[in-house]
Amino acid sequence: MYPRETVDRALRLSALGLVDRQVAELCGVSLGTVQKWRTGTRRSSEDRRRYHSCPRCHKRSLDEAAYAYLLGLYLGDGHIVLCRKSVYQLSLSCCDNWPGLIEEAADVMAVVMPTSSVSRRQKLGCTEVKSYSKHWACLFPQHGPGRKHLRKIALEDWQRKILETHPGRFVRGLMHSDGYRGMNRVRHHINGSDHWYEYPRYLFKNESKDILELCGEALDLLDVAWRYSRYNTISVAKRAAVERLDEFVGPKY
Repeated sequence: MYPRETVDRALRLSALGLVDRQVAELCGVSLGTVQKWRTGTRRSSEDRRRYHSCPRCHKRSLDEAAYAYLLGLYLGDGHIVLCRKSVYQLSLSCCDNWPGLIEEAADVMAVVMPTSSVSRRQKLGCTEVKSYSKHWACLFPQHGPGRKHLRKIALEDWQRKILETHPGRFVRGLMHSDGYRGMNRVRHHINGSDHWYEYPRYLFKNESKDILELCGEALDLLDVAWRYSRYNTISVAKRAAVERLDEFVGPKY
């Protein structure tokens, strides 16, 4: 009997396209054992639950608050890649300046797809948080070829219900990906001298008109006043609106 970690590692390596002999050498097990794990001839009831655990395909319960946040992250800085054997890789690019965001992204990914492990890969200036599953595309039907701003982004009915139930979590995901909370400094020239004042504001910048509209819809549900400061940027600057949004988002950390 091998540890659960060994079995999981072997199955992940197989999903990445490694041949059985390579997997056996890397995991320190026999070739026949890898073949049985991969083909499922010795798959336990726990393993069957593991590989038939999609909220959309198999009606598994879904943590909707966690999903709303992950959906916002995905629409901002996420992408899905189809790998070998019909396995999808969900990746989120998180700036290294915000280690708390990296941890939250990894945690929420694990909550949404608890049957798949989450890993991190260090890149220049950012950390890629990723997970493999055959069902990531089921949960994010917005996946498709090309950049998001060059194609239509529309939520399905079941996603829209989650957004309407958890708009704060959705906006938090968007702001943690492509958003910003900071101080805006304004200069006024009065009586021959310059006077400066500062106020906090949120900015959400995205090249996709569809994603900007989804952000605006969620802010409306939260009763947060907003406007377009540029064609690709949503601004929340009124004091009451910023205070309201602070209840759900706050500064990155």
